[in-house]
Amino acid sequence: MQEAKNTARALVRIGFDGSVHKQFRAKDAESRFDNEVRVLRYLEQRGCNFVPRIISCDREKLILVTTNCGARVQQISEEKLRSLFAELESYGVRHDDPFLRNVTYRASDGRFCIIDFEFATILDEADAERLGAGFSAADLPGGTAEQSPAPQLLRWSGLTDIGRFRPNNEDAFLGIAFNRQDLYFLGKEGDAHAKGMDYIFAVSDGMGGERSGEFASKFTLDNITRLLPRRFQLLPAHRRVGIRECLLDLFQGIHRQLTSLGQSYAEGHNMGSTLSLIWYVGGYAHFGHIGDSRIYLLPKDGGIRQITEDHTYVGWLRRSGQLNEREARFHPRKNVLNQSLGAGAQSIHPQIGELACQPGDRILLCTDGVIEGLWDRGLEEAIRCPAGPYAANGPAERIVRMAVEESGRDNATAVVVEIEHA
Repeated sequence: MQEAKNTARALVRIGFDGSVHKQFRAKDAESRFDNEVRVLRYLEQRGCNFVPRIISCDREKLILVTTNCGARVQQISEEKLRSLFAELESYGVRHDDPFLRNVTYRASDGRFCIIDFEFATILDEADAERLGAGFSAADLPGGTAEQSPAPQLLRWSGLTDIGRFRPNNEDAFLGIAFNRQDLYFLGKEGDAHAKGMDYIFAVSDGMGGERSGEFASKFTLDNITRLLPRRFQLLPAHRRVGIRECLLDLFQGIHRQLTSLGQSYAEGHNMGSTLSLIWYVGGYAHFGHIGDSRIYLLPKDGGIRQITEDHTYVGWLRRSGQLNEREARFHPRKNVLNQSLGAGAQSIHPQIGELACQPGDRILLCTDGVIEGLWDRGLEEAIRCPAGPYAANGPAERIVRMAVEESGRDNATAVVVEIEHA
């Protein structure tokens, strides 16, 4: 390994695979090590994609191994520096050393990143406790990163509807289960034991002239199966990070293909799609997202939280606190995307993250046609405490039927995944 830094406080080396190996030193090494692990795990669960991801950690030797966030930055404007650390705070963490020395540039996706979290503060400790940030069985001798706290059962439901005014349905959804030997396409509703299988659920909303939007969404979902062979080439110690890399490759690959198709056929000019998916394995829901479809987490203890970012100008205004949900909903530019697959975009920066799940949690994936009809509170009520004419239907059908009834101006699609005790 190549030595990158050697000080009284830390030894940092770069592995041949690019991974960063940081050994903590000095009398406060244990507390700094614990804090960095806890903060990075919290950011990972919050879906922050511009910080290192933990590959492994050895608490006895105080060695933390993470992904590489690129080269250190030599110069950056003060405005950009403040904006970057402010963006970090939107994920619930304040970096207590917010200076240039902790900024890197990741050339693979053209992203400025933040490193070195031994001096950082989680702003909502209750949220950190709920998400289980900190150490897990994977950090103990004989532990494994894919252990679940208990056997789990997945229950799912999905539905798409053309709406009341559109001539065709540009939405699509997908559910698949697979292992090394088998691949199954899942029905609209079902349940299965999570152990021994990986599960992928996804929604996509296409765009383009004529019927190219309908083609784009189906093409996007069909390409997800390209992920599967790489899954079984991953070593157990690198599996969680490897899944992240698989997701990044998937989004970039679909983007290139849609862009090429759009340039080759006049009827497909600026054809594109959104994509929001979860990949459930070993008690974790790894997720990838681009566009204005959404992924929500409904924790077992109550509430609803949007996990993904709307890749629109209005979405940015809301995340930065300049708009509330009502103002964002009625903003004239709410549907103008600044990130999507294809659609003439030169480059993309998909949101990649993971959630540690426990029995009682629910995950909702939906397209913007659902959001047109239902507020966040309405989504939660439809899943947790159904009432009215659709109460006897599955959760995804309840959501779609209610959204179309309330609005119906766009296609509406929802997938609900429920994690239960086996």
